[in-house]
Amino acid sequence: MSGRARREETVDVVWSGDWVAERLGVALEGDGELRELLGLALRRNPKRAHLLVSNVLGKHVPQKPSVVYGAGYGLGERVRALLGAEEARRAVVLGYAETATGLGHAVADGLRDAPYLHSTRRPVAGVAPAGGFEEAHSHATSHLLLPEDPGLLASASAGDASALVLVDDEFSTGNTVLNTIRALHELHPRERYVIVALVDMRSPADRDRLTAFAAEIGARVDLVTRAAGTVSLPDGVLERGQALVAEREAEQAKQAERAAQAGRAQTQAQAGGAGADADANAGEGPSGGGDAAAGHSGETPEGPAPLTRVDLDWPAGVPDGGRHGFTPAHRAALEAALPGMAERIAAALGREPRRLLVLGFEELMYAPLRLGTALEEALGADTDVRYSTTTRSPVLAVDDPGYAIRTRLVFPAHDDPADGPGDRYAYNVAGAGFDAVVAVVDSTADTPELHAPGGLLARLAAHTGHVVLAVVPSYTPRPTPAPHQEPSVLPEPLRGPDFSSYAPEDVGWLLQDLSDTRLEAPTEEREEAIQSGGAHYAESLPVEYQPSAEYQALFTAALDASAARIARAVGTVTETVLAERGPRPVLVSLARAGTPVGVLMRHWARHRHGLDLPHYAISIVRGRGIDATALRWLAVHHDPADVVFVDGWTGKGAITRELAAAISAFEESSGISGFDPEIAVLADPGGCVRTYGTREDFLIPSACLNSTVSGLISRTVLRADLVGPDDFHGAKFYRELAESDVSGDFLAAVAARFDEVADEVDAATKELLAADRAPTWEGWAAVERISEEYGIHDVNLVKPGVGETTRVLLRRVPWKILARRGAGADLQHIRLLAEQRGVPVEEVDDLPYSCVGLIHPRYTRGATGADGKAVQGA
Repeated sequence: MSGRARREETVDVVWSGDWVAERLGVALEGDGELRELLGLALRRNPKRAHLLVSNVLGKHVPQKPSVVYGAGYGLGERVRALLGAEEARRAVVLGYAETATGLGHAVADGLRDAPYLHSTRRPVAGVAPAGGFEEAHSHATSHLLLPEDPGLLASASAGDASALVLVDDEFSTGNTVLNTIRALHELHPRERYVIVALVDMRSPADRDRLTAFAAEIGARVDLVTRAAGTVSLPDGVLERGQALVAEREAEQAKQAERAAQAGRAQTQAQAGGAGADADANAGEGPSGGGDAAAGHSGETPEGPAPLTRVDLDWPAGVPDGGRHGFTPAHRAALEAALPGMAERIAAALGREPRRLLVLGFEELMYAPLRLGTALEEALGADTDVRYSTTTRSPVLAVDDPGYAIRTRLVFPAHDDPADGPGDRYAYNVAGAGFDAVVAVVDSTADTPELHAPGGLLARLAAHTGHVVLAVVPSYTPRPTPAPHQEPSVLPEPLRGPDFSSYAPEDVGWLLQDLSDTRLEAPTEEREEAIQSGGAHYAESLPVEYQPSAEYQALFTAALDASAARIARAVGTVTETVLAERGPRPVLVSLARAGTPVGVLMRHWARHRHGLDLPHYAISIVRGRGIDATALRWLAVHHDPADVVFVDGWTGKGAITRELAAAISAFEESSGISGFDPEIAVLADPGGCVRTYGTREDFLIPSACLNSTVSGLISRTVLRADLVGPDDFHGAKFYRELAESDVSGDFLAAVAARFDEVADEVDAATKELLAADRAPTWEGWAAVERISEEYGIHDVNLVKPGVGETTRVLLRRVPWKILARRGAGADLQHIRLLAEQRGVPVEEVDDLPYSCVGLIHPRYTRGATGADGKAVQGA
């Protein structure tokens, strides 16, 4: 047995939290088992110094599959005893992505007859969400609930005796779980909920909050955990943690550079072996230690390991996990098939390995876990079988027995994630002495990126003697039937002057008028509700910002200075659309930021070509999708292939991805096809689209104001009590702000420059049409980096670019503004707004945007103050 294996089996001799505890004074206080269950590591994070790492979850630390499965199954048996056999049979188990998907499934197995569902971050075409929620402290926050059976989470009636069992790996504050219960309870009230976690790390105040919450909703809420305790953080932990991380990063950067130099010095023939490994080390950057931190000489093979693909013969009709629901019948079919699948993997391995890792993939935790338990039985005691999975979460690696994350492998995402590309990680695999690795992915993730030279399989091949790839077919649910009949008459668009100050021919609003409904709420109140998960941002409206005379003067000056630049961008994007989507495209702007751009594009087409292009405004809501009724209206009145979606600018590309997923889901569910989800924008600083006027991040003055530069229309509203299944999304017409309206002034100022920029537009369009305009998504990568560097851990709270930063200052609770040093006049209105709201502006070098707005993270579990502890008060 290797020294690595001995370390993992004797955690009571050297605790995997000693390294952090000795240097920072962080301590776990609680049950005697707590230190056996948890170790400590460090994030590259200037706002929080520590990270709890589970030894029995199978995420970061390779563990025996039987131990991981037994931890969840045992908790499930305790829930069964708590509920009783009859009530356990009627219960539904809900797990949380990504870390608790396997744990929750094992808990469901422990209840024996309970169906299982886990939340997911992967939208699936044709499956209508039954709900969703935000997990603000996470790296990717939007969770979807996508059961194949829409009634899975529904109680039979109010006060139903069936229990809902919610499973997470760690119960820290309880915000996510309690917000989920609150949302589901409003839809389907139950008498009983059970919360299950490996460890309960709540403060006394959080414990009291659970008691009060149960009384508030009138239900019993039980808690089942394996251990309980708290994390003790001494004064000054943040500063010492920052210094420690900086020291380790500097040291690892030197190691990586030395390894890279050694690799470059080798011959081309040798580069496929140790040289390739050295290059891989250097590519992981100074923050991780990566393979260079492994330090186990003799355990890495001379060259890349061979790759064998095994046909699992996965049982037909059995889902790959709980993303769409997993029933007792599915469980029985899988149990019967597991021994045969294990035999096929063992045959593909050939010579029986001494030490074997079964490596799962992000949310796909249960299938590889059960394959691991079956391999333990098939291979017997002579093979040390371990199990872990890849993850999105970046953690610092330190090669020390008293540190939980010894090594890390870094590789690009390989499942075309809805939230954009990014790095993924496998921890404690490099240097761990695995003779073979069985990589288990679903078919959605079996992509060229998986097999690429820098992909996961190549990374694994440098650290083991044999890689076996097992692909589980991604389950495709039956299309959700339409819940209602198509209405015989669809609503008609709204037009000015009855709705908006735009001319009636300029835009038809595919919206319903909610002007007489009170929807505004104070900014701080909305922010708290949004971040806590208690409300979606589209369910209310911010109070409309009324600019001061000084700010209004800045808008006027900015418009005068930038009108020609905007005209060039308008002309360029319009000419590109006409060339590629002509001869008569139907412009459909995303209300409301896209609507002034759509109107200007229409004016350009009429001015230069005599074309009278149709233009409509449609609502799209992050996390909820596009207005399906509006899409049906467009399909009835126009050819969907002619529709061109228009927006003002891109930030990190969230709406770009939202639109693509929404169109796919709409076409799957409605049978209407032909819509192109490509967005045409004025400015694409995030590198998210291929049709744009410019990729510069510059001030578009329409971003400076709210409704008074957008036809006096509010942002769109989507709330179940106001918007029915056959209604357009809603918005308000602020007629009372007519005296402040500059919508027409904005259009006139830009259109007045059309003739003078015509030649420049022709040249720019010709150049763009011949260029490679493929999206780079560099903005998304920058947002992820900023989210980590500033300790926010929620990309939804990072708003890049001039337009998005302005929105933060006008509508949200801003924390600070990052401004690119030397950005100049484009940021004058930003600095004025920041000064008026008391928000600090931090000058930053090498910022890919002119500025970035950071929303205050105080309502999230990741929110920390200067001392590294939770923010209190304002």
